[in-house]
Amino acid sequence: MTELRVYLPIKDLQPQFAAYLATPLRARGYPPYEGQNSLIIEVSPALSIHRIADLALKESPDMEPGILFTERQFGLLELHSDDPEELDKAGQAILKGIGAKPGDQLAPKVLFHDIIDDLSDQHAIILNRSRDASILIPGVSLLIYEMAPALFACVAANEAERAAPGAIINDVQMMGASGRIFMSGTHAEMELARDAITATLEAVKGRKT
Repeated sequence: MTELRVYLPIKDLQPQFAAYLATPLRARGYPPYEGQNSLIIEVSPALSIHRIADLALKESPDMEPGILFTERQFGLLELHSDDPEELDKAGQAILKGIGAKPGDQLAPKVLFHDIIDDLSDQHAIILNRSRDASILIPGVSLLIYEMAPALFACVAANEAERAAPGAIINDVQMMGASGRIFMSGTHAEMELARDAITATLEAVKGRKT
C-alpha cells in the first residue's frame, strides 16, 4: 500500500527558487524555469514513487520530470509544466491510481523559526561553506525556518520569495527528516518572508500523523 506523505502543487515558480530547483544537485532530469508550475509528490515505501511516475507520465506525456529520487524510506517526484491543466491531470491520475486524495497527505508542522539581525562575518563564513544557493553577506538579517515534512520547504521558499522578491534565498533543504530555509535581506523583508511561509503552511490541509 502506498502512503501519500506530500502532495504539493506550486504555481508560478519564482526566479530564485526555479533556479535552485534547476541546479544539478536538485534537477536530475529536466530543469524547471521561472513561471512554470510544479507538482511535488512524496510517498512511502520509497520504490512506489516509480508507479507514481508511470501514472503521471502516461497521463500527461508532455510533462517534464525534474527530480526522481528515493531516500531510505521515502520516494520523491517533481514534475513541471507551462500548462497548469496538464499538471492537474497528472496529479489526478496519481491520486486515482493510489486511491488517495490531497487531504491524505501529512499536515506540515512548524518546528522553528527565527530572524538573526546583523549577521556576523564568522557566522556568514561558516554557513557559506555548506550553502546550496547564494552567498550570505555579513551584516544582513538572516531568516531561518524549519518544518516537517521536508518537502514543504519548496512551496514555503517559493511563496517567501513572492512576498519578498528583493530577499535572497541562501539555501533550501528539501530532503531528510525536516525542511529548512535560509533567506537574507533587510529585517522587514525577513518578516514578510517569515509571515508568508507561516501562512502558506497553515493553509495546507492534511492529516496530523
